[in-house]
Amino acid sequence: MEPRHRLRAVGLLPERSKVSTEPNGRNRFLSALSQADLAALAPHLKDCILEKGQSLHELGEPYEYVYFPHSGLVSLVAVMGNGETIETALVGRESAVALTAGLGSRIAVNRAVVQLPGSAARTTASRFAALVEQSPTLRDMTVRHSEALLAQVQQTVACNIMHDVESRLCKWLLQARERVGGDTLPLTHEFLGQMLGVRRSTVTLVARVLQSAGMIHYRRGNITIRDARALEEASCECFGLIRNQTQHLLRDPEFPSAKRLD
Repeated sequence: MEPRHRLRAVGLLPERSKVSTEPNGRNRFLSALSQADLAALAPHLKDCILEKGQSLHELGEPYEYVYFPHSGLVSLVAVMGNGETIETALVGRESAVALTAGLGSRIAVNRAVVQLPGSAARTTASRFAALVEQSPTLRDMTVRHSEALLAQVQQTVACNIMHDVESRLCKWLLQARERVGGDTLPLTHEFLGQMLGVRRSTVTLVARVLQSAGMIHYRRGNITIRDARALEEASCECFGLIRNQTQHLLRDPEFPSAKRLD
């Protein structure tokens, strides 16, 4: 049975996708599971809405749930002592939030906040950990996705230190585009400044340059990507590196390679 049909059979998908930016209407971690693992996990999954600004877990607090986004976008951010934050990774439909709870991690080492609204399936962290312990194939899947996340975090840390704001903003927009499956992103300059660790005014200046070059269009809290290929050329090398690492580690042929940007 095809992954999409298996998900619908256990009640995780509606007959039609409710989110226009998610053409596949499914989470890829769930769709890649074996029939046995999906059958074991499905009874413990509940549908939920991911609301913009919602905190899924906080730094230093126990994991409560593992989330499998069908749509939307979640940022993992490092939190400084003075409350300032900077993003270290993005998670969307390609993976899940708080997967390390299945490998024995109990306390969150970052904050997970919803940046673009959407929908997800979730299960309790304790139940997911018990299922991972019982299934070698589910554990293998969880390890690979955790490795992909770690690779993204490491590359992002280096990117934040070594690359300028313009190339990092281009990278971020392209990563968001891939994960939500659409060209229009409801994002404010203030939010992007928080994620990139720069002032709002800096983001505004850079966005003007990108708009003048025809790469994006922004208006009233929405950014529309008009020329993804030009945006990739202006991006730092980290965009392609993270994308290829993710595709390789997740063994996901649907996740675009660096040579398949449309």
